[in-house]
Amino acid sequence: MSAEVNDGKTLEQRLRLIEDRLEIYNLIASHPPSADTGAGDYTASVWTEDGVFDRGAEFPRPTGRAAIAGGSSNPEHQRAIEQGIAHFAGLPYVRVTGDAAYAISYLQILVPDHVGPLFDVPNHGSSRGFHVHRVSANRWEFVRTDKGWKIKRRTLRPLDGTAPAREILRGALEA
Repeated sequence: MSAEVNDGKTLEQRLRLIEDRLEIYNLIASHPPSADTGAGDYTASVWTEDGVFDRGAEFPRPTGRAAIAGGSSNPEHQRAIEQGIAHFAGLPYVRVTGDAAYAISYLQILVPDHVGPLFDVPNHGSSRGFHVHRVSANRWEFVRTDKGWKIKRRTLRPLDGTAPAREILRGALEA
């Protein structure tokens, strides 16, 4: 392997970078199941004490682990779970720099379609399908702690043609 590919890093440094990325991938991948089950205790365990969850001006901006985790038990969120909400995350771009990292990803919010035509898929039953409620660009910011990587800040913006979401997505293209 050429020096350009490994950037002069030792095998141990390269292995640590892989482990860091895998841990961050798992943090992001755990978000949909934790959101769709209302797992507040789990949510609290993956955020820093002073974390910030910024979903834009349309929504509250909880600050702190307890407030962020509390969103899981919010009655409106519980109603969404009961109605079949599904968070669907795309594979993130992850950049690790020492004890800090960020990731850029897409997130879709899917909900059961109650008005569409019923259709049958062989060996999978009948369904009206799902409706894509929202697609957003996400920037996740992480810090390494003595208990592993934790989410420090998460910023989402809807992919609605406006600049804020595109600005987040450009983060995956930074050199």
